Amino acid sequence: MLIANPKATSTSRQARDTLVRAFAGDLDLVLAETAHRGHATELARDAARDGFDVVIALGGDGTVNETVNGLLTDGPDLKLPALAVLPSGSANVFARALGLPGDPVGATRHVLAALRAGRHRTVGLGAASLPDGTERYFTFCAGVGLDAEVVREVERLRLAGAKADPSLYVRAAVRQFFAGTDRRRPALTVEAPGAAPISGVFLVFVSNTAPWTFLGPLPLNPSPRANFALGLDVFGTRSLSAGTVLSAFAKMLVARSRPMGGRHIVNVHDAEHVTLRATRPVAFELDGDYLGEHATITFRAVPKAVRIVI
Repeated sequence: MLIANPKATSTSRQARDTLVRAFAGDLDLVLAETAHRGHATELARDAARDGFDVVIALGGDGTVNETVNGLLTDGPDLKLPALAVLPSGSANVFARALGLPGDPVGATRHVLAALRAGRHRTVGLGAASLPDGTERYFTFCAGVGLDAEVVREVERLRLAGAKADPSLYVRAAVRQFFAGTDRRRPALTVEAPGAAPISGVFLVFVSNTAPWTFLGPLPLNPSPRANFALGLDVFGTRSLSAGTVLSAFAKMLVARSRPMGGRHIVNVHDAEHVTLRATRPVAFELDGDYLGEHATITFRAVPKAVRIVI
């Protein structure tokens, strides 16, 4: 099954049809277009239960995330369909983290070669659990605090007609930092196994891979030891002063193997689970998808969660 988002940023019907023709000679292909938010989850869930061999997600990180959550509706299982990713959104972070070409045509060639050779890679994911009992898988990162506020603002601007490009995120981030977020009252406490709770935290990233990308192919590396084969890594900051944030951001852009240090920096490596508690509801995003404000979120590592055609 090829799940295609017809509204993905760089996807056109002509490009999609070209990809379908490329696959048609090798696969018995069923094309399914998404029609609303959450539709890719429904389609992937049905594909898993109907016994498809492979589910191909053509779209951005939102489409990939929905597809993963549909495949894993009943939990991880090596008998589930393998996942193939064809990037056609504005960021395509998960596809880049897997080492796929950044364009859907190049990725199609790569995926076809992997299918013909029977190549798969099993990767671990993260899962976020909310107090209402819902759980959502993520493929590369969850953000709580300022990062999620920026995602919320970008989604609002896109609904108003703005084009989703890197400059939109930069403008939203600058505006939110100086005029939106509360930089005086930290709300978060980080709880991880084997360590004392860390309070007074403003901003948290929870990652299961590194680096991930920002502004296109530019690498962002808050937790350089994060890996698909390990547990979860956490990066946080206990200050939102301009100097602290600019210094941390600059260091995230540098390739390195050791985590960032400093008295305002919080690091957790290879955790089976992490809980964030907040004194007030705090913005939350997952794989770049804004999911509202919450006071408690528990993250867990999900090893060997999905097979990737790669």
